[in-house]
Amino acid sequence: MLSLIKSYGLKGLDGFPVQAEIDMHAGMPTYDIVGLADTAVKESKERVRSAIKNSGYNYPIANCVINLAPADIKKEGSLYDLPIAIGMLASSKQIPYESLKPAVLLGELSLNGEVRKVNGILPMIISAVQNGETMFVVPKENADEAVFIEGAQIYPVETLAQAVEFLTGQTEIPPVEIRSWQNDYRYVNNDNNFKYIKGQYVAKRAMEIAVAGGHNIIMIGPPGAGKTMIARAVPSIMPNMTFDEALEVAKIHSVSGTLEGGFIFERPFRTPHHSSTMVALTGGGNKAKPGEISLAHNGVLFLDELPEYNRQALETLRQPLEDGKITVARNAISVTYPADFMLIASMNPCPCGNYGSATAECKCTASQIHKYLTKLSGPLLDRIDIHVEVDNVTYDQLQEDQLSESSEAIRERINRARQIQLDRLGANGRRTNSQMTPADIKKYCKLDPLCQNLLQESFEKLNLSARAYNRILKVARTIADLEGSQNITVRHIAESLQYRTLDRKYRV
Repeated sequence: MLSLIKSYGLKGLDGFPVQAEIDMHAGMPTYDIVGLADTAVKESKERVRSAIKNSGYNYPIANCVINLAPADIKKEGSLYDLPIAIGMLASSKQIPYESLKPAVLLGELSLNGEVRKVNGILPMIISAVQNGETMFVVPKENADEAVFIEGAQIYPVETLAQAVEFLTGQTEIPPVEIRSWQNDYRYVNNDNNFKYIKGQYVAKRAMEIAVAGGHNIIMIGPPGAGKTMIARAVPSIMPNMTFDEALEVAKIHSVSGTLEGGFIFERPFRTPHHSSTMVALTGGGNKAKPGEISLAHNGVLFLDELPEYNRQALETLRQPLEDGKITVARNAISVTYPADFMLIASMNPCPCGNYGSATAECKCTASQIHKYLTKLSGPLLDRIDIHVEVDNVTYDQLQEDQLSESSEAIRERINRARQIQLDRLGANGRRTNSQMTPADIKKYCKLDPLCQNLLQESFEKLNLSARAYNRILKVARTIADLEGSQNITVRHIAESLQYRTLDRKYRV
């Protein structure tokens, strides 16, 4: 008997329909899977066999052929265990095939018949809903991933037996309640708060501008000055995500298997170690999984001690920093992942760390400094909007009893500035000033003659590139938005120019 069971597969961040066709008839007992299945799918034989027997059913002694259609698209993972098992029970007439509910089945089976969590449930359900599917039977551990997807009826199951009873109408399972989106998330780690950071007023101001406009920023200064502390306090001032942003982030983390708690409300803050490989940063491997830059999408990628990272790995960041996405190409697959992240980097200005410091003496030679700084290429640094020096704080600053401005107050200003940008650019699918196109810059960054004269003089004196020119205008636009100013003034241009340290003091 032939049975057809609906399921779904995953390619990158998009799901595609898969139909498990199970044909069973008398003959030599066999179990063959076709349809371009990977090793994990082919190993379902033993999992399905034990799950069926330990769930109280008889494993069919028959000639069984399983086709996962369409046959020209590769199928990966263990998520087809549940549809295969249901199809085998239906084909062997242990359950009535005609009365099965028309649900999309997803789930891995354990040997005792439990239905286990699988990766990528969220993007598959989103694609299935777009294709007209409404009913889904999924592992209980995955059920909360789709609580915000309108039009989806999610039925969580814990065992194969429970899935059979539900699909045949023997029992009812209440669907997961679909909730309306409301992100009232608040950062609760009170230790990482800007009010506890002594001094460093310029660096904190620069970080506020960077977060407000989604700009890339690099901090340069001696060890122990507070660069890492400032960076780790950034989550406390990040604005709440919109539903579209949260959905994009959740899909990526669902595919990578790092989605905890059903959904993501906090913007990602990724801090890969400097020993990370190029594949770990950009994504790839046999299954072309997303890397750190995609896991940081709509959030922050913090690279501490930037020159210590592999040069080749850093150079691969150039294209994502410009385009906000990355294409991972392997022999059998090519996948494009979003990678629109805010880069925060920190570095020492020389091997000893004291070059340019006002409080410590540098003991490095000119050639050592040059060699250290040239670990970072000009094209990469050109893509970083804000360069800021972070020098050591004084003893008097450390002993001050008065706290600095709190993260909550800074976050309020950032939220207002982000809303201004969303109102201005949202109709074109952009959310922050860092995403402005040349057409947007021409329209929203108009300069009066005074601003033009200042920018022209700086452009020629610092030998800036066209990219640096545009990024200076974007930062100036953000500074104006923080002040609620409709026009960019000389003051905004001047402050933006001050954040080009690597174009001036550290140019070697």
